Amino acid sequence: MNQQKLPNATAVLVLGIVSIVSCCCYGIPGLITGIIGLVLYKKDNALYQQNPTLYSDYNNLNTGRILSIIGIVLSVLYILYLIFAIAFIGFDALSDPELMQERLRDLQN
Repeated sequence: MNQQKLPNATAVLVLGIVSIVSCCCYGIPGLITGIIGLVLYKKDNALYQQNPTLYSDYNNLNTGRILSIIGIVLSVLYILYLIFAIAFIGFDALSDPELMQERLRDLQN
């Protein structure tokens, strides 16, 4: 029997990798690409579960899902870090190193 590749398995894998790489760009691109990767995973997984013998790229699909989940978690953690930094240090101190050092000293004492 001729097996064909799942239509979005490579896209899910690439989106998972991009999600991890771009999580440090303020978290938003990593979050978006990770969510898109999970949506595409869900579609292809349903297709694979209907007829597993017809498709061959399930390992790439599963790896892409894991990478997308890791990218989403890292993005959310980075967004929470940014919220924490803005709340305790202040937005103006993020662009002024001297003011940031002063605020960090204040937080330590």
